[in-house]
Amino acid sequence: MPATLSQQIQQFYDTSSGLWEQVWGEHMHHGYYGPTGQQAKPRRQAQIDLIEELLAWGEVQQPQKILDVGCGIGGSSLYLAQKYKAQVTGITLSPVQADRAQARAREAELSAQSDFRVADAQHMPFPDASFDLVWSLESGEHMPDKTQFLQECCRVLKPGGLLLVATWCHRPTPPALSWGEQRLLNDIYRVYYLPYVISLPGYADIAQTLPLSGLQTADWSTAVAPFWDEVITSALDLQVLIGILKAGLQTLQGALALSFMSRGYRQGLIRYGLLKGTKT
Repeated sequence: MPATLSQQIQQFYDTSSGLWEQVWGEHMHHGYYGPTGQQAKPRRQAQIDLIEELLAWGEVQQPQKILDVGCGIGGSSLYLAQKYKAQVTGITLSPVQADRAQARAREAELSAQSDFRVADAQHMPFPDASFDLVWSLESGEHMPDKTQFLQECCRVLKPGGLLLVATWCHRPTPPALSWGEQRLLNDIYRVYYLPYVISLPGYADIAQTLPLSGLQTADWSTAVAPFWDEVITSALDLQVLIGILKAGLQTLQGALALSFMSRGYRQGLIRYGLLKGTKT
């Protein structure tokens, strides 16, 4: 039987996360290169700067219970736990990622402040009103039902809690996506196991149906676009190439597709969208 999308996502991250951490570190997300994308900086610093810029844009205060939806190996989860002295829960579809995140928490002496588990973001195993910050850093693109994803994020938020989402999008429509644009998107979907992406206005439309106030969106495509060229350059190192080959076919396909994302940003097709709102 063919694997389900969830199984494909799990397998992709099970096999690729170790190599990513070895080569690129614990943060499995874009970097921030200034509002115009012109600031030169090490890639890891750019990734940390993205977290800080998101927190500033979200006007995050002092959350004490944080949910990291799509936590990877705990990069941003542990950063937030340490920054805010908060209790952070991270969820991922990948048991390998959850185990590594727990190990990293122990290494950082943050086990008492963190919990990582395998869970589906569209069916979260948490009671209503459990968290005062729901943080989703580049996981929305993996969700088969964007509406259910945001509904679940909202459900587990406490009244007065903040939802802060950063996700891959396609450009606003109209005009309709061209055949060439859709073909490029399909290539990206195939190698990164994405069901589909929507536009940032599409996310805003969904959010307007939820009990959220103070809704705001922002497009940071220009600020993050240099990230993919940085990753492509580093992937050309011989030892990295050997690691990619050893990691297996899924990881190799993902590496070969780095140029798809770079091209998508250059063409204005791929957009980096932000959404925030406060639970009423």
